[in-house]
Amino acid sequence: MQKPKVILLKGTHYNEEIIKIDFEKNILVLEHLRQLRHVRWSKTLGSWYVAVKICPPEQIVSVLRAVAEVDDSAFRVSLPVSEPVITTILPTKNENVVFASRAEFNVGHQEKISDFRKWLSSRRYSESTINTYCDALSMFLKYFGGKPVEAISNQDLIEFNNNYILKNKLSSSFQNQVVNAVKLFFRTIEDRMMDPDLIHRPKRAKLLPNVLSKEEVKEILGCLANIKHKAMLSLIYSCGLRRAELLNLKVSDIDSKRNLIIIKQSKGRKDRIVPLSVKILALLRDYYHAYKPKFWLFEGQDKSGKYDESSLAAVLKQAVIKSGNPKPVTLHWLRHSYATHLLENGTDLRYIQEILGHSRSTTTEIYTHVSNKSIQKVISPFDSL
Repeated sequence: MQKPKVILLKGTHYNEEIIKIDFEKNILVLEHLRQLRHVRWSKTLGSWYVAVKICPPEQIVSVLRAVAEVDDSAFRVSLPVSEPVITTILPTKNENVVFASRAEFNVGHQEKISDFRKWLSSRRYSESTINTYCDALSMFLKYFGGKPVEAISNQDLIEFNNNYILKNKLSSSFQNQVVNAVKLFFRTIEDRMMDPDLIHRPKRAKLLPNVLSKEEVKEILGCLANIKHKAMLSLIYSCGLRRAELLNLKVSDIDSKRNLIIIKQSKGRKDRIVPLSVKILALLRDYYHAYKPKFWLFEGQDKSGKYDESSLAAVLKQAVIKSGNPKPVTLHWLRHSYATHLLENGTDLRYIQEILGHSRSTTTEIYTHVSNKSIQKVISPFDSL
């Protein structure tokens, strides 16, 4: 399935330089776009937009490239071949950060990034992690234009952090991604250590997972008339699966005799087993008789490949709208809801950790903060006034 196209355009809004983000309506693109801070919809412009000083085009490309083809040519500087290449781009105190154009990008840098990609692939990093790290490294090296990698030091890393990341008020998670990618690159490819501890990184925000009530889940699933759609979303909720885990399931991964699903090589390259309820097993049997999948449990339209991720997100979106739920529900909300409801039913936290495939118990413990089982027992002193 061809990726949707997103075009980044220059513009002004209320006398401020902005990036117009134009694309045909696509739920998956919208979901990823919402990861960017301060992105807004303008009726006047008829498009989504963000201020250039808050979110540079490189960050938009980094977030959307997994789900769309992003045209950022409006922000590339085209220099005549005869003109000299300017490689000094470190900003002064009151200057905005200016990246080197792609024409100015050091060829040696491209080779280094290619070597880094090969190293990550050889260590079996996931494709999304490889793209994220290489994009972050590319952004870092591009900031220094033609400066050789060998000449880049800890001081340059501090300079980049202060004059690009902090100055543009980029998120702490984005900051950590860049610093971690740069640190790994220099340790593995350049065989020398960068010291990220010199950078004062803010603590990551501790956000609670988004959880639906059992009634809300029932209403959403009840709006699905197509048995294939119902089986997919029901399986995510009933087993706490990640989106990729559902779409990577093969017919042979369902062990109906033992009421188990075998999740193979999921996040962290780990296998695990997940209990399969009698009710969901009956639904899967009805689905199997109707569609007769051969290899992948949920096949795409041509039956030769897996079901498409964006189509699955669209199925959920339509069900949420039909149910009348105003919340911006995503597929991962179903996984969070499953874990929280297990906890409220009295399931031991250790079992929940094992079922979800968490490496650390602290990751699973976050569900104790959204479970209402104990909170509802607390009586407000206001009631006794």
